[in-house]
Amino acid sequence: MDALTRDRLRQWAEEYHNERFITGDPVQFPHRYRRKQDIEVSGLLTAILSFGSRTQILKKADELDCLMGGSPWQYVLSRRWDTDFPSTRRDSFYRMLSYAAFRTYFERLHAAYTRYSSLEEALLACPGTPMERLCAFLGVSSASPQKKLNMFLRWMIRPQGPVDFGIWQSFSPSELLIPLDTHVCRIACDLGLIPKPTFSLRNARFITEALAEVFPEDPCLGDFALFGYGVSHTGKKGAV
Repeated sequence: MDALTRDRLRQWAEEYHNERFITGDPVQFPHRYRRKQDIEVSGLLTAILSFGSRTQILKKADELDCLMGGSPWQYVLSRRWDTDFPSTRRDSFYRMLSYAAFRTYFERLHAAYTRYSSLEEALLACPGTPMERLCAFLGVSSASPQKKLNMFLRWMIRPQGPVDFGIWQSFSPSELLIPLDTHVCRIACDLGLIPKPTFSLRNARFITEALAEVFPEDPCLGDFALFGYGVSHTGKKGAV
């Protein structure tokens, strides 16, 4: 990576890593809470809904937040989701995600919080990297980039600052992977971080390693830099 690209990445990260980023981003929903468990539940469920247009995401995430009341954690423990998300309801809750499918996340969270004090503690019972642990907990593959889950992990693990929470002290920011989607692939290719814009776990690792050259020990600070590049060159912030 040449010196000009390094400087530009640092500049974009500085420009977009601030409280203004929260407005219009899904991270605004866990920012409504102060208790660790509320932040965990709100963050995970919001991240899972974070696909499609930003307008659609924010509308559905706000609807879910209102449904859960003043405490997502208490909503999970109370099992009110049993009524709101019945296992027999196969129609759409959000896009291709049905009520029954979304219910499974509440089931896993309920099991975690009845045994452990936090989701962080529950993940410590699983082996591997933070992403591998979270995938094992949710019963999904860790062989794909898992953009939404890596975004959630960034929120929880990156140092506390204007955007991310840093409430999971058991893990290091250096263990995180960049939240990768096709848009980030194209940006990374434009910047020369990867040779081809292929959406793969391999490229997520390559991009993260390249960003670690610029942001040692905190490569996902580069997520804000890539966002800044996208805004600077396309002016678009519509997709997450």
